[in-house]
Amino acid sequence: MSQRIPGVTLPSHALDEAAHRCLVAGFGGTTTVPDTLKRLVDRGLGGVILFTRNVRDADQVRELTATLRALRPDLLVAIDNEGGGIGHLVGAGAPEVPGSWALGVADDPALTAACADALAGHLASLGITVSYAPVADLQRRPENPIVRTRAFGADPELAARHLRAWIAATEARGIASCAKHFPGHGGTVTDSHHELAVDPRPHADLDLAPFRAAISAGVPMLMSAHVVFPALDPDRPATLSPRILGDLLRGELGFDGVLVSDALEMKAIADRYGEAAGARLALAAGADQVIVAVPDLGTTLACRDAVRDALAAGDLAEDRVAEAAARVLRLAERYAAPTAADAVARWDEGAGLEAARRAVRSRGPLPPPVPGAHVVDLFPSPHPALNWGGEDLLTELHALDPTATGTAVAGEPGNVDDTDAVVAEALSAAEGRPIVVAVCDAGLHPWQRRLRAALLAARPDAVRVSTGLPEPGDEDTVHTYGRGRANLRAVAEVLAGAR
Repeated sequence: MSQRIPGVTLPSHALDEAAHRCLVAGFGGTTTVPDTLKRLVDRGLGGVILFTRNVRDADQVRELTATLRALRPDLLVAIDNEGGGIGHLVGAGAPEVPGSWALGVADDPALTAACADALAGHLASLGITVSYAPVADLQRRPENPIVRTRAFGADPELAARHLRAWIAATEARGIASCAKHFPGHGGTVTDSHHELAVDPRPHADLDLAPFRAAISAGVPMLMSAHVVFPALDPDRPATLSPRILGDLLRGELGFDGVLVSDALEMKAIADRYGEAAGARLALAAGADQVIVAVPDLGTTLACRDAVRDALAAGDLAEDRVAEAAARVLRLAERYAAPTAADAVARWDEGAGLEAARRAVRSRGPLPPPVPGAHVVDLFPSPHPALNWGGEDLLTELHALDPTATGTAVAGEPGNVDDTDAVVAEALSAAEGRPIVVAVCDAGLHPWQRRLRAALLAARPDAVRVSTGLPEPGDEDTVHTYGRGRANLRAVAEVLAGAR
């Protein structure tokens, strides 16, 4: 069971503040703080999480974080900040950093540290002090729909050395890093944003090694996975499991930092338990904070009320909430005060592009330049939770070669006629010029395979590009191992002959 911190049981008058400290709330708006959020902060709210909806530009974000912290100096201000197109600070001038898989392909921990430093330095300049990164999951199954290029790879030793580099660089900036999603999301075939995920592997095959490495590196936070591991607990997902959060994480692995849940409105929790019950069960299981990321503060209030009601009824132990609140307070004492924006040292602006360039690979030599090419860029619709998918290859290629043309196809065409029209239009536009056909995780998306096959049947001379994970049979393909802007710029340089 969860280890207790001696002497932290709170008097009854402080339990309300402790319950609030265990919450992280999302909200809407870029300049004003909703009155409901102000009241939550006044009563001890532990943290807020920012999203693209809260970001207009860098100066606005600085003003917003200063306003939030003026309400309560120990408020933690957090954001998802993985790099590789998965982040929310594009409007605020975020450094262009490839995703973790490309960093693993380059396999230079010093370069990974430089990329992590750039991201953390940017956060420090904005007054954001918690980064929900890096991803410590291993990409274990080709059907996995959610980890993929967000992971450093499938090899635990490779992941461990890059996790250590990332965590150390982030810590040096005074930013709290958070390794996720404990005890691993890479062995599933389900995205827990959409439904409950299960990892059926035996205990010995689970991917605990990267989390052990993160803990030994001093990571101050871990985030739990909404995944059921029958070998560990057949009844509850990790976020709600005392066996996984208590016996395994606190007991066997010895982690004493802050354990934060993934967002409770994800369907793996919300559809089966409800957000409010999820908050109560997660804290009882050993979580220290729970994230309610939706901007509707009514959901946060419902979670808060469920925790307070459970405390009053004796269904949630006071010393469990006291323990959690003490850990969060300890974290806030270490990280909540930001570095003054004008005192933040500059970071290596070119590290991300250098990493992306070093990750561009092909089994044989890279193809010769294709000036004036027509590009057909196929990729999934943006993921609403990850803000992933806004970048396209044509934009990056056109910046280097203004004669390039093309089409970005973001998501499956509506029907067979639409698919045929895309193929016909692309072939017509590419007549008499080179053609580039790019896919992203075509193994997961049959529509991409169909479109690619039709295009290659007519144009076997096409340059093939993959912006996701490799798949069988694509040996003659140029791989970027990610589709962040830096990844796309790096492969555009190859196509334009700019390297």
